[in-house]
Amino acid sequence: MGLLKVLKTQLLCHLIICYVFLVSGIIINLLQLCTLPLWPINKQLARKINCRLGYSIASQLVALLEWWSGTECTLYTDPESFRLYGKENAIVVLNHNFEIDFMTGWTFCERFGVLGSSKVLAKKELSFVPVIGWMWYFLEIVFCKRKWEEDRNTVVQSLRNLQDYPEFFWFLLHCEGTRFTEKKHKISMEVAEKKGLPKLKYHLLPRTKGFCVTVQNLRGKVTAVYDSTLNFRNNEMPTLLGVLNGKKYHADLYVRRIPLDSIPEDESECAAWLHKLYQEKDEFQEHYRQTGRFPGPITNPPRRLWALVNWLFWVCVLVYPICVLLLQLLLSGSTFTIVCTFVFCLAVSAGVRWMIGQTEIDKGSNYGVKDVQMNNN
Repeated sequence: MGLLKVLKTQLLCHLIICYVFLVSGIIINLLQLCTLPLWPINKQLARKINCRLGYSIASQLVALLEWWSGTECTLYTDPESFRLYGKENAIVVLNHNFEIDFMTGWTFCERFGVLGSSKVLAKKELSFVPVIGWMWYFLEIVFCKRKWEEDRNTVVQSLRNLQDYPEFFWFLLHCEGTRFTEKKHKISMEVAEKKGLPKLKYHLLPRTKGFCVTVQNLRGKVTAVYDSTLNFRNNEMPTLLGVLNGKKYHADLYVRRIPLDSIPEDESECAAWLHKLYQEKDEFQEHYRQTGRFPGPITNPPRRLWALVNWLFWVCVLVYPICVLLLQLLLSGSTFTIVCTFVFCLAVSAGVRWMIGQTEIDKGSNYGVKDVQMNNN
């Protein structure tokens, strides 16, 4: 077991993981591109195919968290709600405190079989990024520019397009708009004081306009909001690099099912409802800090094998040719070729680790006052 832990921290393993994800992602993107002629003929079939192709990409990151890292997830929810998860369309409201929030949210989707059809509200620039961005484009993800005057019509139309979606889907929202840091929290609470809103201890003020428009335009299609509050045991702050190194975390997720019919239709009342929701989320976090657990019964939905099977499939398909090539290089007897190959692998591995480190820095970087104020509109 100790040898396996050491193996997970090796740069060569990280390089293989990144190589498999990127190359398989490009292949899947090309397959998604091939579904374009099908859209005018049978849009629903094209959507179903793209859900499966999207799952093949997203589930690799879930497999990385669940099977490579071994991270466990304990779900706090009532049994009545538990029976409905994965069997209805829902808006999932997540807090935004950790670097791997999105991976944990996808794991939640995977446990209930809706990962391939899950939706998010993402920045427009991401639609041009290969693999994840292109996958999201074909999954009809809602993209925005974070300029509400320009975004409103685009967001409304994208949400209305989901009214005839053929699969159960969860729409994941980080209403805070940006990840929690002490500096951003201080600025956000200054905004709360100016607007006469109750202050929060563990969250930023929620961004109400996007949530209200989402609720308004998914009525009749979505039946519930899942208020989800995430925390990690032992005050750990998990990172992408930690997951890649095989570090095991334990996530605790508290989920409340709130019928969509109970949320006000009026925009100002809906905004007030969301602020009240975040005050309650703050109370749940306080309860967790004091007791080490969330309120309510515990359940542990089992990991599904599909994510692991999909990941192992791509590893076998894409790593085998590389192994054959390396074996041929070694058998060639050319010292120069062997050394160059070795140096290249080290250089690329170091580059991968550097990029992950930069991602952590970028995600933890502080926003200015203007950005935080925009997120609180």
